[in-house]
Amino acid sequence: MGEQEKLRIFDENKKQIGVASRSDVHRNGYWHEVFHCWFIINERGMDYIYLQLRSENKKDYPNLLDITAAGHLLVDETVKDGVREIKEEIGIDLAFEDLVQLGVMEYCVIKDHFIDKELANVFLYKSGNTLDDFTLQVEEVSGIVKAQFSDFAQLWFYEKDEIEMKGFEVNEDGKTLKINKYVNRNDFVPHEMSFYQEVIQKIHEQGKIFKACK
Repeated sequence: MGEQEKLRIFDENKKQIGVASRSDVHRNGYWHEVFHCWFIINERGMDYIYLQLRSENKKDYPNLLDITAAGHLLVDETVKDGVREIKEEIGIDLAFEDLVQLGVMEYCVIKDHFIDKELANVFLYKSGNTLDDFTLQVEEVSGIVKAQFSDFAQLWFYEKDEIEMKGFEVNEDGKTLKINKYVNRNDFVPHEMSFYQEVIQKIHEQGKIFKACK
């Protein structure tokens, strides 16, 4: 995503006030729209959540774990167009209708000269994909891991300080390496704690729907 690509910007009342480049959005702290999609899979009665490992080449939050697929919505895009991020980043081709809408969540992260004030259109995908199904855009995403959803929830509600992750990453030489390690909250993109907790609660509320679909 180029720093000069144009995004819609909003004031503190979430009213659109114009258009700005991505670099100006983060420099000046404008509210802007993003698309998030979290993948959940049920294996042998256990729910797991898929997470991406951000590339070390990313300007923002390199080498940290993050939402399965996410990205900024450009000025000429609607929320439905956000599904392109899933295909581009992790190689899974989905229709917007495949997703479960979890709502619009607001959050703000300020770090050094980087102000990230996002209106996140958040979605859930009840996946049947195995780790072998993911094809990564290595400039953006260097790996995919999964964790038990209950562990992920306990991590962000401070009932556990570390949890186990399993998956793979693609190194600088293009080789695929297995990941099997324990991680803590510092290994994740520093979204607000309330954001992680709200996402977890909304995914948990979808649990009955998920089981009904099996």
